[in-house]
Amino acid sequence: MQVFIRTDASIQIGTGHVMRCLTLAKQLKSRNVVVTFICRNLEGNLINFITEQGFDVLCLSEIPKTKESPEISHWDWTRDNWFDDAEETILLLKKVNLPIELLVVDHYSIDINWEQKLQSIVKKIMVIDDIADRKHDCDLLLDQNFYCSMENRYSNLVPEKCYQFLGPSYALLREEFLNINPSKIIRDGTINNILIFFGGTDSAGATLKILYAIKELIKVNIIINVVIGFENPFKEQIESFCNKYENVILHCNIDYMANLMSQADLAIGAGGTASWERIYLRLPSVVVTTASNQLELTRDLAHTGAIKSLGVIQSILKSDIQSQLKLLIDNPQAILKMVESCNYIINYSTVKKNRVSSRILEIINDTR
Repeated sequence: MQVFIRTDASIQIGTGHVMRCLTLAKQLKSRNVVVTFICRNLEGNLINFITEQGFDVLCLSEIPKTKESPEISHWDWTRDNWFDDAEETILLLKKVNLPIELLVVDHYSIDINWEQKLQSIVKKIMVIDDIADRKHDCDLLLDQNFYCSMENRYSNLVPEKCYQFLGPSYALLREEFLNINPSKIIRDGTINNILIFFGGTDSAGATLKILYAIKELIKVNIIINVVIGFENPFKEQIESFCNKYENVILHCNIDYMANLMSQADLAIGAGGTASWERIYLRLPSVVVTTASNQLELTRDLAHTGAIKSLGVIQSILKSDIQSQLKLLIDNPQAILKMVESCNYIINYSTVKKNRVSSRILEIINDTR
């Protein structure tokens, strides 16, 4: 079975789309599915990383730069040039010269127009989305996020026949997470270990801002693990900061995130894909919104009590970060309430049973 995944990563876009697609790709590969990625060659792409994970990548050309717009938005270019993107993708797929059972699309700038153009050369299209701001012509749709109105979120945006996988019960979690039973992790409300992680790129500089803010709160009895990616533009400053403290440990581009989250008592991070990893492991979180697509999700999660939201990174003050952190360190009962709320959102056995890869293959085989 041939499955292709159209997604992108860059300094502007971040790494979240590719990382969750890699999780799906590995699940499918374990069931003897051949998975190939289609990515545009953007600054900060993860094309080499994808190939290192064992998958072929078909590369789309670089975005042309002009004197008028040397720093064009990667999101805007794909949205404005969707026809060219679709045409280039079709050319690559035709060269494969094999029946394509499924094309997975995980891209905020691709919508119904692009998808309809690809329908003639693929058997089925699956969309991974979480902002529900445009129409799709797809056979399957995955939105793994928690929203107050999950059931009706895509009622007017996808065809009636579309299979919809909605909510954290369908979260795309890597095997390192699924191999852990969260109920075995002891969380007693005390904070002796804090994890800071703002994604693979963190172009907003949230990691550094948090570190400077909590500098006065760093105590020798609290271990602070800081995780960044190779593409973090503030890598050298972060490394310099961490080297000043014995109990502040820097990790770069790691493959043991589940282990760090299991050991942590509190996480500080963004409201993206890592939300489900933290909540699955019942890890209380202080969340900073670093992109507009995280606003609704972070707001709805904050209503459940599973996280504490500080707001948008650009408007957060040093005092906001310090007061929230001190409040949680001094209040173990507040931490325990957050742990209970995490249990309400994601159930360990349900996530293991509802593996998206299994449901995809069931649908494809039933409709052949």
